[in-house]
Amino acid sequence: MDADRSKVMAYRILAQQLHRVDLPPAELAVLDLGVQDTPYGAARQALAARTSKPVDDAALRLVWSHRGAPHLQRTTDLPALAAALWPVSDADAAARFVTTPVKAAAPLGVDAYRQTAEAFRAVVGAPMLKGEVSTAVSARIDPTLTLDCRPCGARHISGALFQLAGLAGGVGLRVDGSATVIEPLADRGTTPKKMAGLDAVIRAYLRLLGPATAAEVAKFVGTTQAHLKPYWPDDLTEIRVDGRKAFLPADAVDAFAAAERPDAVRLLPPSDPFLQARDRALIVPDKARQGEVWRILGNPGAVLAGGEIAGTWRAKSSGRKLLTVTVTAFGKLPKNARDAIEAEAEVLAGVRGVAGAAVTVE
Repeated sequence: MDADRSKVMAYRILAQQLHRVDLPPAELAVLDLGVQDTPYGAARQALAARTSKPVDDAALRLVWSHRGAPHLQRTTDLPALAAALWPVSDADAAARFVTTPVKAAAPLGVDAYRQTAEAFRAVVGAPMLKGEVSTAVSARIDPTLTLDCRPCGARHISGALFQLAGLAGGVGLRVDGSATVIEPLADRGTTPKKMAGLDAVIRAYLRLLGPATAAEVAKFVGTTQAHLKPYWPDDLTEIRVDGRKAFLPADAVDAFAAAERPDAVRLLPPSDPFLQARDRALIVPDKARQGEVWRILGNPGAVLAGGEIAGTWRAKSSGRKLLTVTVTAFGKLPKNARDAIEAEAEVLAGVRGVAGAAVTVE
């Protein structure tokens, strides 16, 4: 099948339910992959862009999952997800966590994950501050997995490995004011012995952010294409997007073919699932605009309007009374978009616990 980028954008908006559906948040399609929570609170804003139903806190859990980043995931999915994100080999493990300061740890491979996961299980029996857990875990693992930290004035575990192994170690996290608290999951499962279920992650990415390539999925997972390829599903449909080969699950092809650009206007938070696709040039073709949406530090939110990313937004609250949302448009906004943006700003204010919102469009 041949398609252009406008068809892909229309499909992804619908596949991710950005037309807003009447479902509990835990039943949203994006939870098949998880919703990144960077900065803290962004995940709940992403859910509110898709449903007006309240979040059931027992059904969702904040954990370190894909690439060690904090994600809201379904509580019932966590044991299987821990196995799906387990490295497939020693080389894969090293590719995921080894950086220059811990280069000597590369030969440990999967054992680095195992040591760290088991240390979490031994140390975290009750809620603990992140720094306390880091110190205790560091004392239980191979010294090559630790590094000297000038700000702390101590030697502790690599931050990448610490977060990558957290889910396998049966821990979740929550934010309490300015502190990160690590606590045991209700169902800790067991430390994975080997990877199982990576194909489910691949399919979820392709269904939500496809058509896509193996290289794009590997980048999302945090591994390399070579390590991902042996687990690539064999029942996918090839879609050529503007001449570029990509893939979609076979059972999603009819929805893709029927997708039409919706008129939904949404204020997407910085780490919204829609912005997690690794083909950024398709989402925002203008390279300069890409730099405005995806910054090295401090990403803004993105305005979805007319089936396109039409601008960026930032918000500032004045206590609990008013949320001021400033929109920087990339050009002329679609007709009636201003009214819709104001309505979405009220939704955003509600998620943040603020009484009302005011919008400025630049």
